[in-house]
Amino acid sequence: MGGSMRLGSYTCNLAPGSRIMSIYDSSTVVERRRHRYGINPEYRDVLSKCGLAFTGAAEDRDLPEVLELPDHPWFIGVQFHPEFQSTPFKSHPLFLSFVISTLQVKKASSRS
Repeated sequence: MGGSMRLGSYTCNLAPGSRIMSIYDSSTVVERRRHRYGINPEYRDVLSKCGLAFTGAAEDRDLPEVLELPDHPWFIGVQFHPEFQSTPFKSHPLFLSFVISTLQVKKASSRS
């Protein structure tokens, strides 16, 4: 059924200058995954040419694990589960960044 299961903690290398790298303030992160999904390699170039940036890859197999739309205020997709490392009193950096970005967009739109 589909691809092979990718399960457990792994190291993800983040692209220099990417939004995700600035959120984590690191070039690598260790996150947990549990999925059988992936980007079809045949479409990677087409998606990149249309503006999608692949900004994180699994260290063990160079599989895309993070993507972004650089011209969007906050469009980040990840294959891992940030909710596993988030608590009510210590939000995962991705969740915190998302909330801050939404507040900034709302504040900017209320000024216009």
